[in-house]
Order: sequence, then structure tokens, then C-alpha cells
Amino acid sequence: MASSLQHYRNIAPYAASDTASRGRAHPEGGPGYRNEFQRDRDRIIHSSAFRRLEYKTQVFVNHEGDLFRTRLTHSLEVAQIARTIARALGLHEDLTEAICLAHDLGHTPFGHAGQDALNSCMKPYGGFEHNLQSLRVVDELEQKYAEFDGLNLSFETREGILKHCSPNNALQLGELGRRFLNKSQPSLEAQLANLADEVAYNNHDVDDGLRSGFITVEQLQEVSFFRERYQMVAKDYPQLSARRVKYEVVRRMITSHVNDIIGTTQANLKKHNINSPEEVRALPSAIVSFSAELREQNKELKQFLFHNLYRHYRVQRMSRKAKQLIGEQFEAYMDDPRLLPNKYQSRVKAMEKESGVDGRARAIADYIAGMTDRYAIAEHDRLFNPHRIA
Repeated sequence: MASSLQHYRNIAPYAASDTASRGRAHPEGGPGYRNEFQRDRDRIIHSSAFRRLEYKTQVFVNHEGDLFRTRLTHSLEVAQIARTIARALGLHEDLTEAICLAHDLGHTPFGHAGQDALNSCMKPYGGFEHNLQSLRVVDELEQKYAEFDGLNLSFETREGILKHCSPNNALQLGELGRRFLNKSQPSLEAQLANLADEVAYNNHDVDDGLRSGFITVEQLQEVSFFRERYQMVAKDYPQLSARRVKYEVVRRMITSHVNDIIGTTQANLKKHNINSPEEVRALPSAIVSFSAELREQNKELKQFLFHNLYRHYRVQRMSRKAKQLIGEQFEAYMDDPRLLPNKYQSRVKAMEKESGVDGRARAIADYIAGMTDRYAIAEHDRLFNPHRIA
């Protein structure tokens, strides 16, 4: 059944093939009326970690407003952008979507501030990186199936989740980490998911930044990529309301990115005469990419967002609170694991027995990383507010 399903779309010879997958850690029977990568996608969507993304910060903490993006809406937007590009390039859309939906499963509460805080806490115990944590989620921490821990995803989906990896960590991951040691490339679908992530968060952070009032259209005129499209919209629709102008500009920015990736990648495929996934992996650099011009424009946009949005004093204040919330909880749990809920106490004991204090720390990091923003705030209150009943 899987063999016939693969070809209901026009998949190119350089695309990943679900019928030629490197398989799963635990062999399973065929997926019936789905292909292998559809099965991966479905397991991700039904996971607890995926549902929790609804209440995890992208830039703005969840309770700051109902209309700001969360990790869940971001993941859905990444998947939409990537599927559009995958279809145009003849890539495997289901694999592309699975990677995109899973790429942030291991993210902490409070966005990058939370990750930085947890990494700081974990430095003596091996550090913390959300890509590796996403892999831990799908390999170990989700516990829903009778025959294995994790989601038992295919090699290709797991490979795409792991965007970055240090040599030390790569050595511990076996075949999955090999490409970080021999400098080979992942599948085109994994490369695309990585780039679609960048497209989504850059452009949608512009949208959320404008909505919040933390940045203004006047400030964004400094950024050539925004200014050019803003001027086109103003010329085409001189009577359009400011609100709709903003949406139209962001829409055109995303469209420009999508078109650029498709055109640049098609040129790269032709230049290198790529006809198989093996040829993709053997190259020294990625095939799915921006043009040099758009790469420079993205750099300018990123710098603007860094200085004007991510370093806005109100974002900084919340980041400071996030670091305190996570740091104090980690320290309290490390000092006395009996403060943890019962089921997590059992996990800490098991991991400490296996790996000593490093195991204790990793189990506590798993617990904190799995928290939503509001759960982390409530748990901190339960731990440290003397007037709160535990």
C-alpha cells in the first residue's frame, strides 16, 4: 500500500522516498492507508508535546494577548510555507510537514529566554539545546505506545528535527549524528524545513511586533526588504487602511521569500545535476537556499528585529522574569527532588541511578522544558509563595 501511495504526487528523483526510508528504531508493520512519513506526522500531531506548544511563547508570553503567535501557530505556519515550496520542487510533502511540526517540540517555556536560562543551569551537566530536546521528546519522553518509548519516528524525520549538533553530541547519536562529523547534508526536505522556519519567524515577528506597538512602520522603513514592499503596497492601494497595509506587506514579504527559495533551489539542482537523495547528501553545502541578495536582506531584517523587538525593554523584562522563574525552579529541584510531582520523582531516581548527578539534572531539565508558560509561572508560585497552597 505504501508503495502506491508515494506516487499520488509528482515526486522528483532527488526527493526522499518513504519506501526507501532507513526505518525506525523499533520495526513496525506497514502503516496501512498512509505512507511512513504520514504516520510520523500523525504521531507528532497527536503527541502531548505538540499540544503544549499552544501555550509556549514565540516572542510574547501567552497571557500578553490572544492574537500573538505561539510555538504551535508558528509550527503550523512553518509547515504551510514549507509544503508550498516542497510541492513546487517535487519534494516529499509529508516528510517536510512532519519535520516542520516537530522542530520545536523540545522548546522551553518563555521562548529563547527560557532556553538560555535552562542551558545556563545545565552547563555543568551537559548543557541544554532545544533541537536535541525535540529529539529526546520523540525518542524517549512521549510515552503513549505499548511497545516502545517515544514516537518511534522514521530516521528521515528524526534527522530533520536535528538541525544543529556539536561533535560531542553527534558522537553519541550514532548514524543520526554522522553527518555532523563528516560534513554531509541532510535530505532536501530537512534543508527546506530549516529555511521555512527562518522565513516564518522573521516575517511573522514583524507582524506581531507591529501588532504589539513595540516596533512601528516608520522604524521598519530602515529595512530595505520591508520598505520596498511597503512602497509598492502604498502605490497600488493608496486608500487602504493601515491595518490592511501591514498584512499586505507581510504577505508580500513571505511570497518573495517563497519565490526566491524555489528559484534559487531549482538553479542549484540544475547546476549540480542532482538526480538522487544520495547526491544531495554528498554535497559540501545545502541545496535549498536563499539567493545571495535575499540572504543579505534577511540579515538586515534580523538585525533590525534583534535591536528593536527582541531587545525592547518590555520583552527584556519578561526575559529577565523567565530566567529567574526557570533558574530558581531548577535550583530548588536539584537541591530537593522531593519537591517534584511523584511521577517525576521516580524518573529522577531512575536517571540518577543510571548517570549520577548528570542524570538528576537531565530529568529535571526534561520536566522544566516540558512546561507551558502558564504552568511554569504557577509552579514557581507554588514553590515560593508562602501564601499559596501547594
